[in-house]
Amino acid sequence: MSAAPTASLAVEESADRVVVRLDRPDVRNAIDQQMVTELHEVCATLEADPRILLLTGSGGTFAAGADIGQLRERRRDDALRGINSGLFDRIRRLPMPTIALVEGYALGGGAELAYACDFRIGTPTTRIGNPEPGLGILAAAGGTWRLVELVGEPVAKEILLAGRVLDADEAHALRLLNEVVEPDDLLAAGHRWADRIARQAPLAVRLTKTVFHAPREAHPVIDDIAQAVLFETTDKHERMTAFLERRKEKK
Repeated sequence: MSAAPTASLAVEESADRVVVRLDRPDVRNAIDQQMVTELHEVCATLEADPRILLLTGSGGTFAAGADIGQLRERRRDDALRGINSGLFDRIRRLPMPTIALVEGYALGGGAELAYACDFRIGTPTTRIGNPEPGLGILAAAGGTWRLVELVGEPVAKEILLAGRVLDADEAHALRLLNEVVEPDDLLAAGHRWADRIARQAPLAVRLTKTVFHAPREAHPVIDDIAQAVLFETTDKHERMTAFLERRKEKK
């Protein structure tokens, strides 16, 4: 892997995946404008060269939220720019799957960043919630609608309206976390998930993610078009041929 340090991220790239570490441990990886800008640069890289994204934090914390010092000074026009919501939506739309490695706190914008990922792996220290109304604002970067899709309306309302913070066991029981591992195993667990994804046909994974997130009215046409593309690939022919040969050998 090659590593590229930046002001607020540590980025490691390899052929089929990119590991991005939020690297502001002195402020529990609070998401500021610099980090937003750098994450957009990561997105641009992954849109041009699709790979699996593993997203983690430094210092035993995923991201404790947006940078409150900057957030306090933002006004109406800043909100309308969708600074965090635009970034998180871009992450959700990345061509290949994304995996959030959530150690410690994922609160506010940190939680919404995790919600935007396809998979979330936690540790016993994981705490996830959206305390925005306690600061006089709302979870406007996906929390008010992604969370209900992930955990259902009753729990989402407890988190968004009553300040409930989920611990690791609760989040895992709700499948908000796909897996819970010890902190020392967190990155390795992320790579195990990435390995499972990487064993699939890359274009099939990309198109499956696209079709999965397509609006209801796009189906079944989008399914058929995506399948038509895959039917013409060498990868499909080679993988099915190998399957048939393995089955023949077992007889």
